Amino acid sequence: MADKTSNQMWGGRFAAGPDAIMEAINASIGFDKRMAAQDIAGSKAHAAMLAATGIVTDSDAKAMTEGLDAVLAEIEAGDFAFSAALEDIHMNVEARLKEIVGEPAGRLHTGRSRNDQVATDFRLWTRDQLDACETALEALMRALVAQAEAGADWVMPGFTHLQVAQPVTWGHHMLAYVEMFARDLSRVRDARARMNECPLGAAALAGTSFPIDRDMTAQALGFDRPAANSLDAVSDRDFALEFLGMASICAMHLSRMAEELVIWSSAQFRFVALSDRFSTGSSIMPQKKNPDAAELIRAKIGRIFGANVALTLVMKGLPLAYSKDMQEDKEQVFDAADNLMLALAAMEGMVRDMSANREVLEAAAATGFSTATDLADWLVRVLNMPFRDAHHVTGSLVALAEKKGCDLPDLSLEDMQGVHAAITGDVFGVLGVHNSVASRVSYGGTAPDNVRAQLARWQEILK
Repeated sequence: MADKTSNQMWGGRFAAGPDAIMEAINASIGFDKRMAAQDIAGSKAHAAMLAATGIVTDSDAKAMTEGLDAVLAEIEAGDFAFSAALEDIHMNVEARLKEIVGEPAGRLHTGRSRNDQVATDFRLWTRDQLDACETALEALMRALVAQAEAGADWVMPGFTHLQVAQPVTWGHHMLAYVEMFARDLSRVRDARARMNECPLGAAALAGTSFPIDRDMTAQALGFDRPAANSLDAVSDRDFALEFLGMASICAMHLSRMAEELVIWSSAQFRFVALSDRFSTGSSIMPQKKNPDAAELIRAKIGRIFGANVALTLVMKGLPLAYSKDMQEDKEQVFDAADNLMLALAAMEGMVRDMSANREVLEAAAATGFSTATDLADWLVRVLNMPFRDAHHVTGSLVALAEKKGCDLPDLSLEDMQGVHAAITGDVFGVLGVHNSVASRVSYGGTAPDNVRAQLARWQEILK
């Protein structure tokens, strides 16, 4: 009777009782099998080091290495039977290795622990993701540079508060995103340099009494050096948190750009047309072309930042060294990496395929009294008027244009002199949108010559 009651409490899935529950909560093979290649690479480096230091024989190391290659081939071919009873990728690989090579497999774990093994595997996996992010970011930046080059001198409205502010160039706007993604790229490179220390050989937490060569394994696995403190080596997950922090900021940048593409591709704006490859239709409205890829990119920040918060909370109360809580690190990072890479690839494709509507952009640039600041600057520069007075005069001219239902360049000189008598006909030379952008020659400004100079710089960097 007690067994029946207990089983009802656990529910049908765990009808077998506590053992099933423990296996379900303890096993990580369902997700950490993604690190199989890294786990086997770490084991091969460890085996070679054990032989080089005389801890195992050369023949045992050769058997281990050939057996590990066979295990990897089975995994890559989809012929490997993963077992939850063996808990994790490390024990699954080792058990299969024993079946293949016999006794030498039992010597592979000499001088290491699953604690330093998983820390090494996870570092290797995360490093691979950082390398993939670097490639994807560079591809996206090249696509943006290509767009900027095509429209270096096209005028469009620049916005603040999503209200027309001043004219800018299409090239300048595209290069703004290049700058943003360049910062993401620098974070990728910084994180990679900082995390490139090898935990292997830290063993469970205190190091090992075997005469291992940690420099050898670090070098074999492409690390800059072995981690200097065994306690920290097995318990550190800063590298995963840095990856998630970088991913969160990058996903935020992608979301901001996606939002602009959603707005710009709408019937109300028509600034850009997205290709059919990155749009969908409506099930009942045949006229619709929905920017679904951009909208989904915009949503990815939720999952990625959620992973960042989740892992921070997992780690925040852990004493040194390893705790089983840290098994909860990988799924968050795996999911964030998958979604970031997908978002980067989709954004790169959208940017590369999209076409900007030059005529619509230029027409929109001239709306909303976008050259009002140019007028105020002219009053300061030519009439030597204090800027606050120039601001007031310009505001009066904007109000007059609103009343007349026209834009500033459409006011007559007589209209303008009615507000301030000293205004001359030269003022009309600064009121066109092309004149406006051409005048913004300060470093970092939107003038086409500036844009072309920045383009040359980025083209050189991204060669």
